[in-house]
Amino acid sequence: MADGTNESDGHGDRDKSPDEVALSARLGSLDQRLSEFRDGRKIGADQPGNGGGDTAARASAMARGLRLSSELIAGVLVGAVLGWGFDRLLSTSPFGFIVFFLLGFAAGVLNVVRSAGIAPDRPRQ
Repeated sequence: MADGTNESDGHGDRDKSPDEVALSARLGSLDQRLSEFRDGRKIGADQPGNGGGDTAARASAMARGLRLSSELIAGVLVGAVLGWGFDRLLSTSPFGFIVFFLLGFAAGVLNVVRSAGIAPDRPRQ
């Protein structure tokens, strides 16, 4: 090569120290294992049953995340609007807003926990 390395002529190993030879061997082994791993992933992705499975899983996870976050935001917003409305009607500013904002937050968290499947929808009797 033009940069002065002797790796391409096949005689580069005799000019290297034993540490460099061992490191080159390890690097070659790593490169081979990475190539095998990448080929295995390509073969698995090209099979008919796996077409777009990873993409579909990502889309499903994103849809679930958006749904859960929108449920939390909706609970907080509804609580805040109700609190603001009660404050306007009863002239109790800011206490109604604060109370209903916190209730909306608690309701939003409860909806998220239920939708995520962590808590049951209804308690068993």
